[in-house]
Amino acid sequence: MLLAVDVGNTSTVFGLFDRSGLTENWRIATERHRSGDELGALYKSFLDLGAIDGISLSSTVPQLSRSYQEFAERYTDARLLELGPGVKTGIPVRYDDPREVGPDRIANAVAAADRYGAPCIVVDFGTSTNFDVVSAEAEYVGGVLAPGIEISMDALFRRAARLRNVDFIEPPSVIGKTTVASLQSGLVYGFAGQVDGIVGRIRGELGVDARAIATGGLADLIVPHSTTVQLVDPFLTLEGLRLVWEQNP
Repeated sequence: MLLAVDVGNTSTVFGLFDRSGLTENWRIATERHRSGDELGALYKSFLDLGAIDGISLSSTVPQLSRSYQEFAERYTDARLLELGPGVKTGIPVRYDDPREVGPDRIANAVAAADRYGAPCIVVDFGTSTNFDVVSAEAEYVGGVLAPGIEISMDALFRRAARLRNVDFIEPPSVIGKTTVASLQSGLVYGFAGQVDGIVGRIRGELGVDARAIATGGLADLIVPHSTTVQLVDPFLTLEGLRLVWEQNP
């Protein structure tokens, strides 16, 4: 079985693939200072490590890359493939310095192009909100990075003494009648408007009505209020990691 692991700055998502596709998946908090032994103990609580014959890794936390190498070597008989420079992806990267592109962004582009065709736009609601663009020629041509929902709201709460944390849920109406409802309205409709504005400008620059696909933990909250994004694929990054694995036998 293939273990696909997407290590983000806030959360780590991982899942198991067999010949039928993604069979199980989990989301846990990312802890930057976990050792290889700590990862071994963690994953043993979820998985039969003896059944793993491959690990496909995307990590935006450099200090965890070595820990995952140690984990793979000490606790599994699996080959570890970390998405990065020199790894075949099947998609040309037209970026001034391809090394600057996060591996999760490449995995998303690979999966979106494969599943939905090119051109396409991926909107990933993570620590940052990433917009990644695949051209009609099926090339990764760049994108947009914006502050993520959670860190934006955290910054607001820290700087405004009279405001407090709220649940990330849809408000009963756009016009809030309480402070909580007003904050929730700004969150949901504000970020939906940001998504629509950026996706619209990307489409204008591409000169084509590229399909937009959302992924990430808060996609289901925002996308119902977007006019430009209709599809949510919660496991797009894991699927991209599977496809990259198959490109590198």
